[in-house]
Amino acid sequence: MKEQEKIYTQHVENSEWISKLKFYDDEISILTNRLSEIASKNNQSDVVAQIEQFQNKFILQKNNIDEIAHKINLNEEALMKEINANPVAADHRKTEYHASEKESVEWFENNFNSLRTDFKTFAAKWM
Repeated sequence: MKEQEKIYTQHVENSEWISKLKFYDDEISILTNRLSEIASKNNQSDVVAQIEQFQNKFILQKNNIDEIAHKINLNEEALMKEINANPVAADHRKTEYHASEKESVEWFENNFNSLRTDFKTFAAKWM
């Protein structure tokens, strides 16, 4: 049997995850601006190559955010459909746990934390 969770609990988790993803999206914008500062001060070929790598990684992470947010929004829509179809005791009913979305958010956070650490090391060297 698949794991079950209260609908309201899933809704709260979805909201938290969307907030986290928005935060990470903002952080990527900040890191991109710092990367631009580094690019304006350094034109050595090895630094330029690393700058391009970080640019590509930031773009990829923004795409990951969009994809994960889309999955979470689809889950949220399914929860709303379930509530609208049968609003009686919706705050007590359970539904299949959204494990895939949770795994995606955790994977993203681990990936992004590693990227952030790598970038901070790079920025400290070239700022």
